Amino acid sequence: DVQLQAFGGGLVQAGGSLRLSCTAAVGTFDDYAIGWFRQAPGKERQGISLINCNDGNTYYSDSMKGRFTTAMDNAKTTVYLQLNSLKVDDTAVYYCAAALEGDYNGWSVDDWDYWGQGTQVTVSS
Repeated sequence: DVQLQAFGGGLVQAGGSLRLSCTAAVGTFDDYAIGWFRQAPGKERQGISLINCNDGNTYYSDSMKGRFTTAMDNAKTTVYLQLNSLKVDDTAVYYCAAALEGDYNGWSVDDWDYWGQGTQVTVSS
């Protein structure tokens, strides 16, 4: 099993940037995909991006393309989510999740087996 820790959230003004990190508390992300999601108050959890940790390929949900970028360190122990040009509507709890390669269908929440604790991003106007 993989254990995830997400951190890096905070309070930022609109137009600003943050970099979120998702680390493997034990082991590495070999054979996993790491997805980023967010959930705003009263809304469903929404997929942002995912990275295949075996080949490094990245994918973004249609609604999230352009301002957010995901990447992984060479040791395959940390996955990042760079948030740029933040808007007030980006305020949410951001989560990382892991699924074994081939065991997920896009960002269907039920397919992702392991979740980090979430980190709050608050964007002020």
